[in-house]
Amino acid sequence: MAGTALVSGGSGYIAGFLIRQLIENGWTVHTTVRSLKREAEVRGWLNVDNDRLRFYAADLEQDAGWAEAMAGCSHVAHVASPFPLDVPKHADELVVPAREGALRALRFAKGAGVGRFVLTSSMAAIAYGHGKGREIYDEADWTDLDNPAVMPYPRSKTIAERAARDWVAAEGGGMEFASVNPAAVFGPLLSDDLSTSIELVKQLLEGKVPMCPDIGFGIIDVRDVADLHYRALTAPDIRDERYVCSGPFLKMIDVANLLTANLGERAKKVPTRRMPDWLLKLFALVRPELKQLVAELGNVRGGDSRHAMTTLGWTMRTPEEAILATANSLIERGIVRV
Repeated sequence: MAGTALVSGGSGYIAGFLIRQLIENGWTVHTTVRSLKREAEVRGWLNVDNDRLRFYAADLEQDAGWAEAMAGCSHVAHVASPFPLDVPKHADELVVPAREGALRALRFAKGAGVGRFVLTSSMAAIAYGHGKGREIYDEADWTDLDNPAVMPYPRSKTIAERAARDWVAAEGGGMEFASVNPAAVFGPLLSDDLSTSIELVKQLLEGKVPMCPDIGFGIIDVRDVADLHYRALTAPDIRDERYVCSGPFLKMIDVANLLTANLGERAKKVPTRRMPDWLLKLFALVRPELKQLVAELGNVRGGDSRHAMTTLGWTMRTPEEAILATANSLIERGIVRV
């Protein structure tokens, strides 16, 4: 099976690997970027058959360009969504583009006769706002938006996915829909553009984190995230599906220990001590961006990925492979100097 698929956000981390996998399997890919000034750069690091890849300028908050990007596509992977490193002043800075971008992509997909639509959501739409009593979450769970402690990013992903599902139920007609909900995404780099999760490994290697606070995340390799998207796009008989995409949950100290155990001298700046909770809270008084970390102290948000594994035959790399691939890429590219 091969056809023409749109992958939105073509300059992004997950999108790049998905575009590669689609083209390697005979697909023609349309992709969106906010400015076509980046086309040559992105083509360079994707390093695929350029005859099978077409770029279109489109923004999550504007209609322009979406009809042209969707034309001729039978499948859509809507990957584009804002994920900044810092906490915005107002949640709507993330909520509005995430929600409106998903709905805009759905509307134009329906207009183009797209048959299958896969949304990149997140574990952030599943595992937040539940307190510390839960440690494992699956596809039936949703982030509790009534909890005021839920930060803007998980709020945006939850609202966007719920809005997309509501729209498909009311307006989608025969369109098949699925979401892929990744945890923290690591792995090899295609470019020097760093996603928020990659920044964590960078800061550990550079010694910018003096000690490791009691926070953590599920670990997943970007190549496996792309593969799950591919399977969700191409498997038969998928309708109203949701796929947790998460490997084991590791605390930051576990990631640091993994780096020091495997990288030798290249990890000499990596912290080896745990940060007391009170110290992080003190830092957060003068650095407001750390408030989201304070909210995460002691939480465990593991994901149960058995549904994707049993129904789609999907498998995962180990968290060690994902983390070390990130570290080695950062060093080899000279982004981190050790």
